Amino acid sequence: MTDLETLRSALREPPAEDFAEPDLGAIMTKGRRIRRRRRLATGAGGVAATLVTVLVIVGAVALKGSSPEQQPLPPAASAPTPPSASAPAPAPAPAITEAPSEQPFGEAIPLGIKGEDGRELVIHAFAIDEPQMADVKFGLQVAYRNRAGDYDALLAANEFKGSDRSFGFHAVDGGDLIRGTFVPVFGYFSGPAARITSTVRGKPVEARVVPWSEDPSVVIFWFDPGQVESPYVLTPLIAYDARGQRLTK
Repeated sequence: MTDLETLRSALREPPAEDFAEPDLGAIMTKGRRIRRRRRLATGAGGVAATLVTVLVIVGAVALKGSSPEQQPLPPAASAPTPPSASAPAPAPAPAITEAPSEQPFGEAIPLGIKGEDGRELVIHAFAIDEPQMADVKFGLQVAYRNRAGDYDALLAANEFKGSDRSFGFHAVDGGDLIRGTFVPVFGYFSGPAARITSTVRGKPVEARVVPWSEDPSVVIFWFDPGQVESPYVLTPLIAYDARGQRLTK
């Protein structure tokens, strides 16, 4: 018997043990998973390739734009001359300075917070006299009350359109770290509010509420900094009157 005939005879013999039929469903499922992973990898690679392409193009444009041959300096800039007596020097850029503290319009309210230097943090109203805001007569300011009795402002907020005493919430601000001091979230409510509450990530929180000494129909409120870190996490602000009835939707 030749080698070829021996090979053909071996191929015709049945296997020594039976094999189970292939599970086509499992094979197809595994194939889909492999294709899905491959698509995700391909998509990520496509995004990376796109980003690299964009960066290369932007880099090329930046290099091209910075070329002195293609971007010549204007005559005035290419040959600068010192200012003379006949030509006034250019005005310097305006310096960024803090706004001066406004004097309290009514009584200042202690917030129960002190800075590292021991000064007390207060909130108070201040008067506004702006012709373009005829119906806005006051705003709120958070400040340090110095031992000498004056005030060192940190943050001020006020209504900027409509009336400052229209029913509802106004000048809600705060939640900022200013000069090393965290300013709590504060504001005021125009109306007979006795309680102001809200929720932060599903947890109820309640503000401290004090009627304004100049107009008790306006209440000033602020939240504990440990509970409310920003006005944007409050969902929503709700006011209640002395009988517990809700004043806002």
